[in-house]
Amino acid sequence: MSSKLSQTQITGLLVQAKQQKKLSFEDLGKAIGRDEVAVAAIFYGQHHASPEDIAGLAKTLDLDGNDLAYWLSGYPDRGNGVEMPPKEPLIYRLYEIVQNYGQAYKAVLNEKFGDGIMSAIAFSTKVDKEVDEQGNTWVLISMRGKWLPFSRF
Repeated sequence: MSSKLSQTQITGLLVQAKQQKKLSFEDLGKAIGRDEVAVAAIFYGQHHASPEDIAGLAKTLDLDGNDLAYWLSGYPDRGNGVEMPPKEPLIYRLYEIVQNYGQAYKAVLNEKFGDGIMSAIAFSTKVDKEVDEQGNTWVLISMRGKWLPFSRF
């Protein structure tokens, strides 16, 4: 195949293959040695796929490795997947968290670490599910970013 496809088309093919195999992002992550969020980010063009990632996905999803290499070997075009403000409800809620608590996060981080920013490059994230004693389901999203102090010049 190896034709030029849009990111939406590539994502659609990957999602379709994942659904046909009845696999979760967690399953794929275990199969290729990556976190489930990293695998999903590869699917949506937000994360770089290494040759090992591509080979593992091709094998696990029964897709042509050459096609996957052609489609996934480029550099991600991060930040273009969502218009701002987001309209998709779940993504909007994440955005809303930053709108409502961003200044508070910044103030607490500055108090603890000084003047700087949390890297989104030297970064990892994890999504977990928790069920409390009343049976309510809770989302746990953790973020781990290297602290980058602002330099004096």
